[in-house]
Amino acid sequence: MPVASVAAVTSGDEGRGEIVWAPAPGAWAASRMGAFAASVGRGDLDYADLLQWTLDEPDEFWGAFADWAGVRWHDRPTAALADASMPGAVWFPGGTLNHAEHAIEASRPSSAAIVSLSNSRERVELSGEQLADAVARCRAGLVSLGVTRGDRVAAFLPNVHETIVAFLATASIGAVWSSCAPEFGVRAVVDRWSQLEPVVLLTVDGYQYGSRRIERRAEVAEIVSALPSLRHVVGLPYLDPEPLDLPVHTITWDELCAHHEPLVFESVPFDHPLYVLFSSGTTGLPKPIVHGHGGITLEHLKVMALHHDLGPGDRFMWFTTTGWMMWNYLTSGLTVGATIVVFDGDPAWPDLATLWQIAADEQLDVLGVSAPFVMACRKAGLTPGASFDLSRVRQLGSTGAPLPAAGFRWIRDEVGAHVQPCSVSGGTDVCTAFVGAAPTVPVRAGEISVRMLGCDVRAVDGDGADCPAGVTGELVLAAPLPSMPVGLWDDDSGERYRATYFATFPGRWHHGDWITFHADGACEITGRSDATLNRGGVRLGTSDFYTVVEGMPEVADSVVVHLEDADGGPGTLVLLVACAPGVELTDELRRTIGARLRTELSPRHVPDVVDVVRAIPRTLSGKKLEVPIKRMLLGAPAEQVASRGSLADPTALDDVAAWADAHRRKATT
Repeated sequence: MPVASVAAVTSGDEGRGEIVWAPAPGAWAASRMGAFAASVGRGDLDYADLLQWTLDEPDEFWGAFADWAGVRWHDRPTAALADASMPGAVWFPGGTLNHAEHAIEASRPSSAAIVSLSNSRERVELSGEQLADAVARCRAGLVSLGVTRGDRVAAFLPNVHETIVAFLATASIGAVWSSCAPEFGVRAVVDRWSQLEPVVLLTVDGYQYGSRRIERRAEVAEIVSALPSLRHVVGLPYLDPEPLDLPVHTITWDELCAHHEPLVFESVPFDHPLYVLFSSGTTGLPKPIVHGHGGITLEHLKVMALHHDLGPGDRFMWFTTTGWMMWNYLTSGLTVGATIVVFDGDPAWPDLATLWQIAADEQLDVLGVSAPFVMACRKAGLTPGASFDLSRVRQLGSTGAPLPAAGFRWIRDEVGAHVQPCSVSGGTDVCTAFVGAAPTVPVRAGEISVRMLGCDVRAVDGDGADCPAGVTGELVLAAPLPSMPVGLWDDDSGERYRATYFATFPGRWHHGDWITFHADGACEITGRSDATLNRGGVRLGTSDFYTVVEGMPEVADSVVVHLEDADGGPGTLVLLVACAPGVELTDELRRTIGARLRTELSPRHVPDVVDVVRAIPRTLSGKKLEVPIKRMLLGAPAEQVASRGSLADPTALDDVAAWADAHRRKATT
């Protein structure tokens, strides 16, 4: 879709970022969002008015959208939203369906449904017909192993087409899916799946990350030994054709899929468990978050069709692993008939141009990455728009962390002015984004453009009162969303679920982020509210620090925490940095960092302590461990603050622990 001249759009409010992308004239009528609005007699509305209608009349909106999107009901529901209580909302009572049916039936038989790319093997492409056949075969194999409705199927698999086939086959039975990426440590996997007691495990023997072959046979054996509920293991040879040798019944992927039976979709209630996602597990056991067939189907149809404007003939990729909710999000591209492109490998091998090469080669319409990836490309001086043919890419998604304004400008300048920056935020808990972009709304540097349709997102103060425009508050959802969890696993009373999401602000979903809305509905997220930096009563967002510090060529990564003073003093602001290769943290560099923060932010942002560690601990999905690091600096042992198996580099935790110990010893001498 062509875009209007950005210069022709008024820059707007004083102090806000400039508009970096604007829709072309006629974008509303040309979009699926405009088509939906017209179908319900609201084609003359703009986005803000359409959003307000979805919030004012949620039963009418979700019912109309389900009809427009062609939800494949087995039994039609009696209403869309029968009870809007939170918690306790009742969605589409009486309705039965199956999520896998939407993915299979929307795929065109002779066109590509999945393109599978990997560092480990050659490109694979499955048509819609081939995908349906593969799912039918896998389903027949699972049924032959005794898998029935409600059983749990676990996958220690990478982001390849077989994983999607196995997921859809599991869902077609009404069994419950859970996946962990093969780079997860044994403890992280067992902490998750011991809560679910799976009956079947699908696994690889290892994987290749860039040029490195990483064997996982020993880890698979440990996982199997720690899960007594397992009755069968299915091995997918990925590095070595030699079958796995395990103490339970083990077959190969080919043996599982050897026989074809008619593809049948079990009819399940709207809130029947589809999959269990887990929190990062940085404190205690990871939370087992149960998502339902209906909620995921409705919410993902909405975000794919209306916000990403995806449909048959479009091509969609989000770089992710199977241990991150964005994998589940990506697979739902199938439900609108789009071709999904999956990639198992190192996005920085042989260099940071890898994903841009894929975008050009596979003619992607929508590409999703993480905010740190965008900023790494900017820092490396990449010019993807000049280096590759990205003329078909119309939207670049970004999530995992707030995208700084400089990242938006880099997308405009170096990826293409025709590419809409689509910074989104949501989470594993809802398996979607509730603030993001719309194909008909301009995008400003540093801002998330809109509340998504049907998402009553608000900023509130400590008493739960709505904050006025421009005032930062806690992010809450003031109305239910279909993809809110149907519960937490093994929490029959719902007590843990209520305590997790509704105890802080009764009747409202508390998400744990700081958010600031502007008068036009755009917003900025400035970090986790449980990682608050509060100096002299002034709240400071961590994302502001990272934008400045990590924009310096000498700094590869950083984390900032505030240690409160028990006597009510200003406390201590600690900034830990990982330096770029070949750079040392000298006193001069410390002064430079402080001066940059003072000049670009404020004197309050200047740290009391700036020191160096080898690496900043991050989860496998790239999130910094701000709260666990703070606990370590306050004296908690590393083993108590984070599960090493959930970290990208477990040894980074030891580096911070060693620094914390040394810092405390120094403070007491």
